[in-house]
Amino acid sequence: MPEPATARRVRAAPSLTRRVLRNVLWPLALSWSIGTLVAGGAAHYLTGQAFDHAMLDDALAVSANIQLGERGPELLLSPREVTTLLFDQVEEVHFVVLRPDGSRIAGEAGLTAPAPEPGTRFQFSDIQFQGRPFRAVVLSQEDPTGHSVVIAQTTRARAGLIQRLLLYTLVPQLLLLGLLAVWLWRGIRSDLRPLVDLQQALDRRDADDLASVTVVRTSREVEGLGDAVNSLFERLGHSVQAQRQFAGNVAHELRTPLAGIRALADYGLAHPDPKVWREQLERVSRSEARASHMVDQLLAIALADEAHATQQRAPVRLAELVEQTVLRHLARADARGVDLGARGIEEGAGVVVQSNAALIEGVLDNLIDNALRYGGRTITVELAGTVLSVVDDGPGIPQEARRDLMQRWAQGAAGHKLGEGAGLGLSIVSRYAGLLDAVLTLDNDAVTGGLRASVAFPARG
Repeated sequence: MPEPATARRVRAAPSLTRRVLRNVLWPLALSWSIGTLVAGGAAHYLTGQAFDHAMLDDALAVSANIQLGERGPELLLSPREVTTLLFDQVEEVHFVVLRPDGSRIAGEAGLTAPAPEPGTRFQFSDIQFQGRPFRAVVLSQEDPTGHSVVIAQTTRARAGLIQRLLLYTLVPQLLLLGLLAVWLWRGIRSDLRPLVDLQQALDRRDADDLASVTVVRTSREVEGLGDAVNSLFERLGHSVQAQRQFAGNVAHELRTPLAGIRALADYGLAHPDPKVWREQLERVSRSEARASHMVDQLLAIALADEAHATQQRAPVRLAELVEQTVLRHLARADARGVDLGARGIEEGAGVVVQSNAALIEGVLDNLIDNALRYGGRTITVELAGTVLSVVDDGPGIPQEARRDLMQRWAQGAAGHKLGEGAGLGLSIVSRYAGLLDAVLTLDNDAVTGGLRASVAFPARG
């Protein structure tokens, strides 16, 4: 059985703990390495300087015991005194004293080193003597003697000292780096533990469980992730609830009209008279129209339930929207013998609101449809500032029934049945108005006596 793609990705992806630790330790290790190289170079230089100056002091001591005699420059020290002067417990030291012509006054034959550059009295250099490496200094004296002193010394002590310095420096730093890595690893794992807990909680959760998850708020990032997950669950919960409610509404409300259509069709098919067939077909057509209208309203409610997460707002000119909507309903109004008109369009030509044009059209469509179904013979759409009103001259609505009419499936209250339909129009308008931050009010018009349904939009900010 092939493993899920999610499991493969989890195993293939690197651990966040390791990535964070690597991103921290690599720059730290690089900085430590560069620092160690600089420290090692400084230690090597300073150690070499100390040994070189000590060797130069020996050369000066030997040179101070040379004076001009009858046969030229002569060394006043005996071999034993020279050995005592140049004695070193660790290093092997050789010397030679040379005349200006290069002949030897005292010391090791064959010991040579590069002469100092012009303008300088001494010169340090690395040489090979007797097949081994030596560090040498050449000290040149001016007249009257004009002699040169060469001191050569092995480098075991200085190399050992540099190694000890590096060892005593590197080992503690390596230990500290290891302890720091352990400390960082434990700290990062502790800080990322809420993410692991969140992952495990989501893995164990049933697909139908959209309740908020509990997140340990150890940091702003973890808190933000937890809030985002819970916000997503909340939106999904609204969406699932809307879908379930829509499915339930459709199943509940369409069962009766569909059963009626089927009964009408069965009756017509069972009757031999063609006139009865025609009558039944006309009834089927009317029933189908009512069912289609109901489906449209159910879809509008589903749209309203989803719109709170998806709606986009933009500047909307109410006058243009009112004019287009009225023109769209004129044919239907004429067919019903209803006088449909608009008022205040010219005066409100410059009125602009920051809203959603599709939802405002839904408000007007449902208010006009409601007036056409339950109103009288005259319907007027009014625009006064940012307030849209649809006024009819029908029987109006009793005050105690107005709140009920803005609930789903209501056609009236206390026995006030307004006509055929599922009673969804004003519920849709109420929902749309809430999404648009607008206020819906239902009143009986003082002039016509019919219903005045008004929606007040917030002014453009």
